[in-house]
Amino acid sequence: MFKIIRAEREHLEDVAPLFDAYRVFYKQESDQDKALEFLTERFLNDESVIYMAYENEKAIGFTQLYTTFSSVSLKTAYILNDIFVDPEHRKNGVGEALLLQAQKLCTEKNFKGISLETAHDNPAQSLYEKLGWEKDAGYFHYFWTSKQVTN
Repeated sequence: MFKIIRAEREHLEDVAPLFDAYRVFYKQESDQDKALEFLTERFLNDESVIYMAYENEKAIGFTQLYTTFSSVSLKTAYILNDIFVDPEHRKNGVGEALLLQAQKLCTEKNFKGISLETAHDNPAQSLYEKLGWEKDAGYFHYFWTSKQVTN
């Protein structure tokens, strides 16, 4: 059986390999040191909330939330930026438990809601919809990339 915890500083080394695998899934170069550095910066600057799934003292999944704001509704919300479950532990309720924990936190903080983006072919869409996420067909998402960004 697995358990869900909110990550503290001492858990970041456990989540870094999962975070690195998540990035590799999205066609990024593997770099566990940079992954840990990135997670540590977010944690120390209080810029994200990470929930982790553990089974037998081994990290098997995580989700990372960032705070954002809606100027229109004058409310705070979360962006569920990252979610990943070790492939050996998928289809066992881990992803669902992580999503439910994120929703619980959002409700406890009286935030407006949680947004997420996913690929058109991501099979997890059915899980998102089962848990109450609604597909936003009314808006396009755009992204501008700075040419000045360095690695």
